[in-house]
Amino acid sequence: MFCLNSGGAGCSQDEHCLQDLKPQSRRCGLSLGRNREFLIASAAIVLSIRATMKCALLLRLWILLLLLFVVVGPTLGQDKPNLVFLLTDDQCTSSMGCYGNPQVKTPHLDGLARDGMVFDCHYVSTAICMASRVNIMTGKFEFKHGCNFERGALHSSHWAESYPILLKEAGYRTAMAGKIGFEVTTRTGRKGVLPAGDFDRWGAGPGQTFYQTARNRSMVTYAEKFPHATRSYGAFGADFIEDSAKAGEPFCLSISFKAPHKPATPDPLDKRVYAGMSFVKPRNFGREYGLHFAPQSRHGRQYERFHSWNYSDRYDEVMATYYQQIYAVDVAVGMIRTALRKHGVEKNTVVIFTSDNGFMCGAHGYGSKVLPYEESSRVPLIVYDPRHRNSGRELRSKALTGNVDLMPTLLELAGVIVPQGIDGKSILALYEDPGAEIRESLPLINVWGPPEVFSLSVVTKGHKYIYWPWAGEGFKATEELYDTGADPLELNNLVASPAGGEHLAQMRRHYGAYLDLWRREAVSYHDYKSLARFFDRELTWDSRKDVSGIRK
Repeated sequence: MFCLNSGGAGCSQDEHCLQDLKPQSRRCGLSLGRNREFLIASAAIVLSIRATMKCALLLRLWILLLLLFVVVGPTLGQDKPNLVFLLTDDQCTSSMGCYGNPQVKTPHLDGLARDGMVFDCHYVSTAICMASRVNIMTGKFEFKHGCNFERGALHSSHWAESYPILLKEAGYRTAMAGKIGFEVTTRTGRKGVLPAGDFDRWGAGPGQTFYQTARNRSMVTYAEKFPHATRSYGAFGADFIEDSAKAGEPFCLSISFKAPHKPATPDPLDKRVYAGMSFVKPRNFGREYGLHFAPQSRHGRQYERFHSWNYSDRYDEVMATYYQQIYAVDVAVGMIRTALRKHGVEKNTVVIFTSDNGFMCGAHGYGSKVLPYEESSRVPLIVYDPRHRNSGRELRSKALTGNVDLMPTLLELAGVIVPQGIDGKSILALYEDPGAEIRESLPLINVWGPPEVFSLSVVTKGHKYIYWPWAGEGFKATEELYDTGADPLELNNLVASPAGGEHLAQMRRHYGAYLDLWRREAVSYHDYKSLARFFDRELTWDSRKDVSGIRK
């Protein structure tokens, strides 16, 4: 049974919050703390029957073994690793030193990369905040969870099988801070609420949250010392780590930084970082390198923001503020890793760092995200498992991975059964063997914004296929094909090229398979069933143009 609290006593947010959205437990997990209490009680019982024992030596041995179990038990219980999941907002891969940018200052993230493993072919299956975050939480593609801007909140049935809920049921202490980015509802079509009551520690907030810590009600205790939100999340994480270490229970800390999401609001502490610097532009920077893109791609806000967000005329200034915000994230990551070491849990804590989507930053003459192109859909991913023999070897994996893969990865690390019906695949096999593969393809979905920019794409390890279905008002349905291995800047559309023939046929088959999956398993609400018809390449425009999922 779910209980919705509409801003009543104990609610820490201006918006409604979910105080007790807790499904019935499907798993049995006895926490270390409860084990400890049980053993101590057992020892007391043994002492109480001392007079009835005939063998004093046996009594002493029994007590010794029990006390030894109490002391050693926490160590044995730590076979279950602690988990730290760190998420940024709108961060492209080119913003970090470990991804090849020598101009940026990301020492803590680069250190995490050296200690762990870097994934070079990691994509988000939807390149916009809300849907991407739900993809991560549930391990499902957007059409299977039905949550995105302009469509609706996440249904509680999907939230019940998210990684925070399943880990909590398994005995993990859980914490969430920052921009969670979505709400949960028990009825489709109704406004959702924040799942604050489903975490042991809550430092998140509604909507986009704020860069001013004092404006985030769940974080006000940190406002005086950390007035800018980014570092406050690092402090929140450090406090939760300390408390969890003292409790002797496994924990999962999830922090979702607002940075570097617009509006650009760097921490004043970082105002001198990158001051006066000139930044090297990518080789595909500017409108001339996007002329071969489908005209549909120019009808979203991404196109005009090349100018309105000043990439065209103030590139160095814009990128300095962008990198300053990531610098603050790097500082917060350092705070968290310091806390792990300080409280003696570093060697049993897996750290995962990634972003909810990338950012175009002027590539091809576009700003913002949403589009299926590399700068928008490919994001950083670093995983560090200090227990593994491959850690510290500066290894990289070029296997194709997606944001839906992170949920089953976290569950496998915790020894929790992964629910059936998810789309993600654990990446732990890649940590064991960086040369291995876990998937052949991944869909890239956009059903947000004007219908002209709706697209369904497929990426493999070496190629990307994009289908733009909008064919009204003088447009034609358009295909794009890129060899992302040989052409990572996506400068040559191979659809009409003899070189693309065999690959085009193969990518169309992948496309058809995902469309079939969409038809079979899309949620029955928020128009996702009808949207499958919109993406059907075999249908005429007249039979597709009036589907209910399109809003002009």
